[in-house]
Amino acid sequence: MGNASDQNRYRLISGVFNPDEASELLMALLEDKISFHQRNNWSLRERFGTSSAPGEKRIGELRQTRTDLIALLQEARDAGLQLHINCNIDITLAPE
Repeated sequence: MGNASDQNRYRLISGVFNPDEASELLMALLEDKISFHQRNNWSLRERFGTSSAPGEKRIGELRQTRTDLIALLQEARDAGLQLHINCNIDITLAPE
């Protein structure tokens, strides 16, 4: 991996999907991310009596993304279009 400035890229999603396939894939991904932050916040509340403000903010952002994607997917469905989706994960090692 090298030094901390090295960036690693992994392809998570790459392909053309019909709106139903895209919906299944993207909604599952978003729900998992929302659930991750909710579990983390629950754990913080149980242990320390407080939740994570950045976590709460991120949940709101993810919910808005879900709403936006639902509209986009419906638009593609109505127009009879497919969706080309690319999603990469970029990871850079960072000191604590």
